[in-house]
Amino acid sequence: MFDTSIKNKRKTRFIIAFFIAFITLLVYIICYLNDFGYMGVPIAMFIAIIASIGSYYNSDKIVLSLNGARPANKEQNQRMVENLEGLCIAAGLPMPKLYIIPDSAPNAFATGRNPEHAVICVTTGLLDKLNDYELEGVLAHELSHIKNYDILLQTIVTILVGFVSVLADFFMRIGFHSSGSRNNDNKNSGAASLIIMLIGLLLVALSPIAATLIQLALSRNREYLADSSAVELTRNPQGLIDALTKISSDPEPLESANRSTASLYICNPFKGKDAKKFINKLFSTHPPIEDRINALKNIH
Repeated sequence: MFDTSIKNKRKTRFIIAFFIAFITLLVYIICYLNDFGYMGVPIAMFIAIIASIGSYYNSDKIVLSLNGARPANKEQNQRMVENLEGLCIAAGLPMPKLYIIPDSAPNAFATGRNPEHAVICVTTGLLDKLNDYELEGVLAHELSHIKNYDILLQTIVTILVGFVSVLADFFMRIGFHSSGSRNNDNKNSGAASLIIMLIGLLLVALSPIAATLIQLALSRNREYLADSSAVELTRNPQGLIDALTKISSDPEPLESANRSTASLYICNPFKGKDAKKFINKLFSTHPPIEDRINALKNIH
């Protein structure tokens, strides 16, 4: 777990550096094709750095807001608090903040930038439908994400990819505006506008795919690792096995789920026919529940 946390910190630094370079290059292309001059480049770099810093320090607030979470009342959620306190002692971690999503679908996720600024969020459905052993398994799984620094890496990727998508949309609008305002007889200007629109359309189309592929690469292995780390904490694989079975087989989709943050949840929050389609399985950020359960059964 120590090696994993070190690697995740390195990956986070690399992703932030790549993001700043990518945004700067993108705005340079916009300025070049539109004859805006090059003042946009340092402005773009400044915006990218601010967005990166903001994502680092406020990622948990952004994710919680996107999912409609509210702070948990410790008196009303004493069972969860007591479970989590014992696990934190065993894991040698500080107590994370607790949040609740008022939704009957059982699910949970962890977010934040480090163990000292971590959050575990569960749905009301999870608290209602899981027994103590199953709840303990889910909380241990989320604590493992915190200890491994998965929360930092995954949340930063989620926020920054969303920012790129917004920029791509802005890029495309510039292209449409340019094509409508320039003289149709100016072939060079028309060609530049066409290139801008094509790049914008390409970015808008590819951003969700790129986001999924990045999250795929980061998410699947981390789920297996968090499952096995949870068993190290609880010494009870059956509790997590039963929890995963209940969560995945529950027919209710998570109404407040956001596709950009779906990879953070312990199980895919989207249910129904769409979740069973081959293409959705192929691009799912979560490994199949059957595979995770089989891996847990083979832990000795």
